[in-house]
Amino acid sequence: MSAKKTIISKSVDETIQAGKELGKQLQPGDVVRLDGDLGAGKTHFVKGVASYFGIQPEKVSSPTYTLIHEYSGTLPVYHFDCYRLEHEQEALEIGAEEYFYGEGVCLIEWPEKIEGLIPEDAIRVDILHQPEERRKIIIHHQNPEA
Repeated sequence: MSAKKTIISKSVDETIQAGKELGKQLQPGDVVRLDGDLGAGKTHFVKGVASYFGIQPEKVSSPTYTLIHEYSGTLPVYHFDCYRLEHEQEALEIGAEEYFYGEGVCLIEWPEKIEGLIPEDAIRVDILHQPEERRKIIIHHQNPEA
């Protein structure tokens, strides 16, 4: 069974705060898929999650050209950007599945590029553009208590 929470963000800071709130609920081995268009705020959301684990938000950037950034905090945070991938095999070659089932938290931008590799119990976060520079953030939990 799943549960859903919707947040309306009016600023970058509120998007970061929404990520921080989700961070409070994450545990080792959790995978979060971040769905949204270019410029929706996925990386800002990751900054919030990372800050919950003691990582300075300004150190977080999109790993568009490197595929993954690893951040050391109270829990490791693994930030994937799969935008440039052509095939799931490319993610397998860098050991993506080992990250998914490891001791840290994985956050995946452009998860549709590696859909078949993402664990079924991944948390889904949709970030949608809204009028007046707002964002609608919808967090889909697999666990209804979340």
